[in-house]
Amino acid sequence: MKTQVAIIGAGPSGLLLGQLLHKQGIDNIIIERVTGDYVLGRIRAGILEQGFVDLVREAGVAERMDAEGHVHEGVVISVNGQDHRINLKELTGGDVVVCYGQVEITRDLMEARAAAGLETLYEASEVQPHDVKSDSPYVTFSHAGEEFRLECDYIAGCDGFHGVSRQTIPAEIRTEHERVYPFGWLGLLADTPPCHEELIYAKSERGFALASQRSATRSRYYIQVPLTDKVEDWSDEAFWDELKKRLPPEAAANMVTGPSLEKSIAPLRSFVCEPMQYGNLFLVGDAAHIVPPTGAKGLNLAASDVATLYKILTRVYKQGDKDCTSQYSEIALRRVWHGERFSWWMTNMLHNFGEEIGGNGLDGQTFTRFMESELDYFLNHENGRRVIAEQYVGLPYEDPK
Repeated sequence: MKTQVAIIGAGPSGLLLGQLLHKQGIDNIIIERVTGDYVLGRIRAGILEQGFVDLVREAGVAERMDAEGHVHEGVVISVNGQDHRINLKELTGGDVVVCYGQVEITRDLMEARAAAGLETLYEASEVQPHDVKSDSPYVTFSHAGEEFRLECDYIAGCDGFHGVSRQTIPAEIRTEHERVYPFGWLGLLADTPPCHEELIYAKSERGFALASQRSATRSRYYIQVPLTDKVEDWSDEAFWDELKKRLPPEAAANMVTGPSLEKSIAPLRSFVCEPMQYGNLFLVGDAAHIVPPTGAKGLNLAASDVATLYKILTRVYKQGDKDCTSQYSEIALRRVWHGERFSWWMTNMLHNFGEEIGGNGLDGQTFTRFMESELDYFLNHENGRRVIAEQYVGLPYEDPK
């Protein structure tokens, strides 16, 4: 088999990259470890930055997103029951975010790929990139009982944190940065209308909570829990009861409860791998970085990686400029670190860390007071709110030089 770009991973980043490359006439094949149904079964975030929304439109798969997505012109940060609305549109000069589930984006991209007759090989095993430092890299894998060798010009590793792509970069070349947080998020998905038209980030003495949504009839809620908690420790009734105690009173009063469709606990961590490229192998999305979900950056950082790589590969094939590929890691990491810092900062400000704060030399009480001061300034001064707004809607994508 032969293609121009081999894409490992059929999640939203791999599918979006494949669609954008196809629009430019660049041949690509996607190899995925699991089934398409399994990919669609992953419950993930649904807040899309302005840049991501524009990229989906450029890919030609925005019809359903534009029709069904819920535009959010603001976001609410509540501190001990006192609400502060961050007016995203006003503070950024017009940028907004769109609430449209990752599952829906993935489905739209899958359908567009199938309609275009593009090749995606699901349930591929023993996937392994080879000779990525050469001008003739290739990927070997097993599929439907046969062994395959896929020759290509470039390999995009969109296969997530546990995928093979990052491990292909020699350990002595990689630098991995990690911060593990001392708590997790217990999330519940329910077919109930959202308690508020915009997202609510709530900090209280009982811990953090987030009121999010997937649609006008489906809600997603989270509460901060100790890492020692298990899902089976929390009945639906106990979850709803605790959530109401953490959210502002009006939102709690408006809440419609119901049986959970899905309930899970996600540990929080920050992770970055440097560099994000090795020869003609490029890491995209979770293969290179993980962020705590507080800043709504995980899927959006993956999209910014896709935008960077798509622009670079378009220049390669349209202008013959192969040298520009060396810019990928530098450009992608610049935005990744912005997103990581924002997510780390929001996590620090809005969560309860208790008495022990590791790694920064501060005792729990001092750290808590610093974060209270951060919230006081950034929520009660226009310049502070603008800082939050500009980073929440996302920084502009950077073009290769």
